[in-house]
Amino acid sequence: MRVIGVDGCRGGWLAALVDDTGPTWRWSTDIAGILAEDADAIAIDIPIGLPDAGTRACDVEARRLLGPRRSSVFAAPVRPVLDCATYAEARAVLAARGGASMSAQAFGIVRAVRAVDECLSAADTVRVVEAHPELAFRSLAGRDLAAKKTPEGHAQRISALATVWPAVTDLVAAAPRPAAPDDALDALACAYVAGRWADGTATVLTDGAVDTRGLPMRIAY
Repeated sequence: MRVIGVDGCRGGWLAALVDDTGPTWRWSTDIAGILAEDADAIAIDIPIGLPDAGTRACDVEARRLLGPRRSSVFAAPVRPVLDCATYAEARAVLAARGGASMSAQAFGIVRAVRAVDECLSAADTVRVVEAHPELAFRSLAGRDLAAKKTPEGHAQRISALATVWPAVTDLVAAAPRPAAPDDALDALACAYVAGRWADGTATVLTDGAVDTRGLPMRIAY
């Protein structure tokens, strides 16, 4: 089995490619190339399946499950803002449609969401799935974790991943720059989810809805 976990990082994407020999790294500015890799499953930390308005049920449920870490779940942008070049333009589009505004932080992921959206068709989502690292970490640890930017939170996530890859500390240290250690942890968490997706054991948050392009609105962990 070969699976891939992907996390967006400064300037590009970090992919953890996992086969029977363990994880290896790939950093790229080209998400299309990563998503085209030969793999049984690819899990990526980016919204897939975008509403035309409102909030996805999977985001609401993810926040509920994460409790103290709920703020790590950004609401998926609505599809009409994907073509907006600036935050001001996005707010104007939302206001004209009578919808709620979005935070500047949420708009910050729109470019990455658009890049992934342009690569995917409904058929691709048989093997490509949206993941959220914090759900994976919580599942592995079996409890709520401290914030990942704290020393305690970092150590907890290392310990959680060590149940899957005992050499995780060395793996994180070997991740290519400009990816940060947090990016490496998140990519490995997504790879763990990809493995669960491939073998049919993943938990999936969804109400069964698909967007106007036929992409499912769901989060796996």
